[in-house]
This record gives sequence, C-alpha cells and structure tokens, in this order.
Amino acid sequence: MPEYKAPLRDIRFVIDEVLDSGAVYQTLPGYEEATPDLMAAIIEEGAKFAEGVLSPLNQSGDEEGCTWSEDGVKTPAGFPEAYRQFVENGWPSLSADPEFGGQGMPNMLGIVINEMVGTANWSWLMYPGLSHGCIKTLEAHGSAEQKTRYLPKLIAGEWTGTMCLTESQCGSDLGLLRTKAEPQADGSYAITGTKIFISAGEHDMAENIVHIVLARLPDAPEGTKGISLFVVPKFNVNEDGSVGERNAVHCASIEKKMGIKASATCVMNFDGAKGYLIGEPNRGLNLMFTFMNTARIGTAIQGLAHAELSYQGALAYARERLAMRSLSGPKNPDGPADPIIVHPDVRRMLLTQKAIAEGSRAMLYYLAQLGDVVDRGDEERAKQADDLMALLTPIAKAFVTEAGFEAANHGVQIFGGHGFIREWGMEQIVRDARIAMLYEGTTGIQALDLLGRKVLGSGGKLLTAFTDQVGDFIAAHDDDAVVEFMEPLGRYKDEWLTLSLAVGEKAMANADEAGAAAVDYLMYAGYVTLGYFWARMAVIAQAKLAAGDGDRDFYEAKLHTARFYFQRLLPRADAHRAALQSGADNLMAMPEALFAL
Repeated sequence: MPEYKAPLRDIRFVIDEVLDSGAVYQTLPGYEEATPDLMAAIIEEGAKFAEGVLSPLNQSGDEEGCTWSEDGVKTPAGFPEAYRQFVENGWPSLSADPEFGGQGMPNMLGIVINEMVGTANWSWLMYPGLSHGCIKTLEAHGSAEQKTRYLPKLIAGEWTGTMCLTESQCGSDLGLLRTKAEPQADGSYAITGTKIFISAGEHDMAENIVHIVLARLPDAPEGTKGISLFVVPKFNVNEDGSVGERNAVHCASIEKKMGIKASATCVMNFDGAKGYLIGEPNRGLNLMFTFMNTARIGTAIQGLAHAELSYQGALAYARERLAMRSLSGPKNPDGPADPIIVHPDVRRMLLTQKAIAEGSRAMLYYLAQLGDVVDRGDEERAKQADDLMALLTPIAKAFVTEAGFEAANHGVQIFGGHGFIREWGMEQIVRDARIAMLYEGTTGIQALDLLGRKVLGSGGKLLTAFTDQVGDFIAAHDDDAVVEFMEPLGRYKDEWLTLSLAVGEKAMANADEAGAAAVDYLMYAGYVTLGYFWARMAVIAQAKLAAGDGDRDFYEAKLHTARFYFQRLLPRADAHRAALQSGADNLMAMPEALFAL
C-alpha cells in the first residue's frame, strides 16, 4: 500500500492562490479568524494524523475487515483507538456551529481535512464522515429540543450519525420505500422497516449512533410526496442528555463487499424503534437533500482521494522500476534498464492521474467555499453561490468519481502484474474507489439531475450563470501568454450552451432523448468544468513564472500539466458531444426481445 504523504504544497496553492481564501473569508461574518496562517497550521496537524495514524491502518483494515455478532460490529484493529484520538484532537467539531460546541471554522477547511483523512484511509473516514451530514440536517431542520439533545454529542464526536434511505426494493427511487412511522401517545413515532447499505450503521467506535431515517406516516400519500424524516438513536437519550436504554434498532448483518471492507455496511432492522419527526410531515425528501448534497460533495472527495493515492504509489514505483530502454536512448546507462517513468505511455498515465487529482482538488475546494458563502454571505451573494452549487454538485459527484476510478486503474496498470496482487495495495485502491460511482446517486442519476432539473428545469439560467463566469474569466486574461488555454476553453464554453439548447429541443418531442444524452452530457460538462479550473491554475502559474516569484519547479509542473490536460484530456469532450448528438434511436429502437441470448 502506498505510504500516503499529504500534498500540502498543492493544497495551499488551491486555498491561497486559486481561491484567495484569506480575502474571501474576511468578507463572511463569523469566518474572519480563518486566516491563511491559521488554516495552514490546522491543515498541517491534519496531515500528521492522516499520515501517521490512519495510513498505516489502511491495508491491514482491508485485510481484517469487520466482524458481525449479535452483540454488534467489531471494526478492525486500531480503528477505535484512531477514532478516540480523532475526537480528542477536536477534528469532528472543526466546522460545526459554536452554539453546540463547534469551532465555527469554514466548511472548506473540513473538506480539506476529509480529503487527507480519506486518502489515507477511506474506510475509516466512513465512520465519522456521515456525521457531518447528520449534523447539517439537524442544524437546518431540527427542532430546538432535537438540536439540544443530539448536536453537542454529535459535534464532539462522542456519537456518530448515519443516513438511512435505501431499502431492498428501492434504491434511488425512494418513492417506493415501505418503512412505517406510527404516531405514539408521547409524541414520538414507532419506526418499523428494514434499511440496507447503511454505512457505519453499527460499530464499536462511539457511544451512540444517531440514524436519520426516511419513513411513511399512516396517512401519507403515495410516492415521494409521502415521505417524512425522523431521528432515531441507537440508544434512547435521557432528558439530561445521557444515554438511556437500547432502542429497537439492530444490525441484522453486514455486507460482504468488493471494497471499503473495513467500513461496516449494514442491514438495519427497525422494530418499532422510537423516533422523532424532523420538520413537517411528508416533507422528508426535501429535508433530506440537505444531507444528500453534503454527502455528494463528500463522495466526490473520494474520487479525488483515490486518484491522489494511486498517483503517489504509481509515481514512486515508476521512478524505481527498471524495464527496457528509452526509445530515444538510454537514460540510465549505468543500469541494466531505464526506470519506466521515461516511457511515453507511463507518462501518459501518470499525467492523467496528476491532472485528475489536482484539477478535482481545485473544483471541490471551490464548491466547499461556495457552501460557506451560502451559509454566511449576504442574500444576493448567497443566492448566486447556491445557484452555482446546484449546477456543479452533480458534475462534481459523478465526473470526479468516474475520473478518480480511471486514475486508480492507471495505478494498477503502471505496476503491471505487481499491481494486480494484494501485496502492493494498488488493487485495493481500485476496489475502494468503485463504490463512489454508485452511492449518493449513480452517475446516471446525477446526469439526469444535471440535465433535467438543473439545466433544462431552470430554463438554462443555472448554466448561463456559470458560463458567464467562465466567459468573464476568459475576457480578463486575453493575452498571448495564456491564449493556448483561453481559446479552447471559450470554444467549449460556447458549445456547451449550444448543445444544451439542442438536447432540450429534442427532449420536448421525446423525453427519452434527455435520458439518452444525459451521461455523455454530464461527462462533457465535467471535462469543460475541469478545463476552467486548470485554466485558472495555469494563469496563476504563468504569472508567477513571469515574475520570478515562488517555487519555479512547482509552477512549471502546473503549466506542463495544464497543457497535457488541454491537449490530451479535454478533447475527450468531443467524443461525448458526438455520442449525445447521435440521439436515442440507437439505444431505444431495438425491441427488448432482441436482447435475449
């Protein structure tokens, strides 16, 4: 397994130079203390925890996995101790509301910590990771009593949280769920049903687990309009906030999975468990989007994490592994062969990994910063940020996880046969990465959300708000030094608008046209969006090099990688354009019977 090293120089580059966070947070009430120096100090401490505590547990946790018994779930050796250290160091409370014990730092800082922790050990991060969404849901929609009862312990990390949506007969189509909520005389509800695929639904790392559960009231209408949201603790909570008797919720089993084996993925039985309504009846799905959108950005981080970890492992191996001679002449004449990093195809894979990881980091940190503007900005500024987040979140979740999986696969390929065996840890990265394209809405679901709800559903307003921003950026950098990036970016930006209009017109006549185009449309959007962030990074690198300011090697590497992205990866958008323009007939015209073997 690669020994993880936090890419602190690149993290600081994105935070300080690309996103100018020091200035941005001075304009957001309550975040004024988030100075570059303070954020840098916090990030450095987070890197030490990720590198020194979690990274050594990544491969051993995968090999040991979790153990189920009637008494509960036992996590791998070292996991509970690492979690205790995590809590003692105050990491769970970093970005939470100070009213309930949080430190009140920007959400972006929490995303940075999650990136480092998740890259070091994604399975471990799954335990505290969903607590963030649970906290955000209760902060936004919980009653005063619910906030007082649950938030302090969740924010402190003494308790963890889950999201209980999926049932065996319904995945993304939550309108089919059957879990019932029966009103009780004391104002609570008896929750009955079975939920599956519940990450961290049961474990031995925290005193209590707080489940956020979707269920139906007895008089609820059919479909998604009849879903309500409930908070259901593993142990009931006494009036003084202490843990009481065990609630009627139990883990029936844990899944045997392809990857993230050290994360307990649970089947949860609710047998008349005591729960409490969050918000208004039959508004659960609307409220749940607070949790789901938080989780979708967190899932996008997984794509970045596995791209970064695979790149680090592949780069170290490519520098050491000797095989054949360079096509242009020996580069290691005193050795029996050259290191494989001299070969063009290995360079292609390494640069693809690097471009995906570093471009995704800029995109996702930007999204996290937009979230802070939504929370603390004035009304107009918050609305603009919220609109941008609405458009970019499905792109980030789907595109970054798809690209991250590609990057993980390149790591195995660079290792050759060694990459296919467990000893080196590269195959684990691929197995762990695969789930990211599935949970929190598959790539297809995100694509329909992007094209149907966000672009066509807004009449193109959400898209034009972003493309106008891209256009303003291009106009502000109309000079020869960066024309190699601005010219193609402008062309793709304009084409994106034209494609959207064309797909919309076809979909008005045949709704299947939108479904047929959706994934290629999203991937096209992803490559163009990542191109925008690479252009932003290239402009900064070019200016720094021209001024002779800073780390020359770092900025030269940025420019080289930006050129690689624009010349080798961005043109992939052309293939997605051709595919989505081909229409629905090549998918839908063949009768279903002809699919038979």
